[in-house]
Amino acid sequence: MKLVLFDCDGTIVDSAGVIHACMELTFDDFGMARPALAHTKSVIGLTLDIAIAQMLERPLDAEIAAMTARYKEHFLAYRESGAALEPAFDGLLELIATLASRDDVILGVVTGKSRRGLASILAHHGLTEAFFATRTADDCPSKPHPAMVLECCAEAGIDPSQTFVIGDAVYDMQMAVSAGASAIGVSWGYAPVDALRAAGASHIVGDAGEIATLIAAPRIPDARIAL
Repeated sequence: MKLVLFDCDGTIVDSAGVIHACMELTFDDFGMARPALAHTKSVIGLTLDIAIAQMLERPLDAEIAAMTARYKEHFLAYRESGAALEPAFDGLLELIATLASRDDVILGVVTGKSRRGLASILAHHGLTEAFFATRTADDCPSKPHPAMVLECCAEAGIDPSQTFVIGDAVYDMQMAVSAGASAIGVSWGYAPVDALRAAGASHIVGDAGEIATLIAAPRIPDARIAL
């Protein structure tokens, strides 16, 4: 039995545009210069307060807590406006359906999103029933802390050595390595593939079909060793 844990933003769905728009509004509200899109992308995956703190290059404080709350207000307003939800990347919905139908695979999600935000995305894309275990920013310390992975492993009764973390961020790869799981980086997300490799990705995939092939293999080939 294998446990496959997907990151959400930048891996399953393309959320950078929405996240960046809300971040711009938040920075405006606090009289700060708007961040560049690349800067926002670099922190996607972290818990929101830690992401904002990292963007400002300072520790968590009362103003960052206030900015975090304001961001959530902007994000909720976007949701309630009826605007389009984040689209899934090509092939991801089909991949998840394929893996969910297998008897030897259990699926989960490990994300820096709130539980409410994750629930909205999964429901919108018809994925709620596909995932056995989910961990969010409301449940665990921020990535790259290994708690999200380890708690999903414990819930599923599967050892980290039989677990795969699929993600687009350096924090996903670091989290997987720290937990003792296999780290698979995706090239369609927000981090450079060289950074994913440096962070411990055993393989970088360019399309969803490659993930199914790797998961089906008796033992995942380690591209770092092959090179």
